[in-house]
Amino acid sequence: MSCEPWQCAEIAATKKANPIPKPEVAVAMIKRAAHPIIIAGSNLTERFMEGRPAIDFIIDLAKASKVPVIATAHIVGEFVKRGYQPAAFMNAMEIGQRVADPTWMGLDAKGHPDLVILVGMPYYMQALILSGLKHFAPTLKTMTLDNMYHVHASWSFPNAGLEDWANNLKVMTTTFGGN
Repeated sequence: MSCEPWQCAEIAATKKANPIPKPEVAVAMIKRAAHPIIIAGSNLTERFMEGRPAIDFIIDLAKASKVPVIATAHIVGEFVKRGYQPAAFMNAMEIGQRVADPTWMGLDAKGHPDLVILVGMPYYMQALILSGLKHFAPTLKTMTLDNMYHVHASWSFPNAGLEDWANNLKVMTTTFGGN
């Protein structure tokens, strides 16, 4: 597992994402957050692990952690088909702009998100959103749950295979008390 950007031309500047050494560390950070949110992208239906689409793993994690999910654009239908209702849905760039806005009080109007967790977006799009958040919302903590290292996040899993990715998500789910 390496901590090099998945895109070879991605430059982190002086600040790179801290690698998440094991899934229990990610769970501890999520539990400490007052207003975490998960932003789920369209690649969750295109990537399969253990014969299941990645979206199934994210639904299990969201249910166990009770962290609200914002589905990007058309992926909301895939969540609903599986019996899970996301807290909201909007396009990825709009979500990125809202979480960068310090006056946005979140989905429940009870406070600005203090931890934004991204998963399942096309790599280049997620990299752009994370870069924008890193530069224009410097106090906001970001985490990626993908199996591809994202240099612009605050925390990111290292590059890993699908088997490791599935294991990380399953360990996180069970650590939160899910199945």
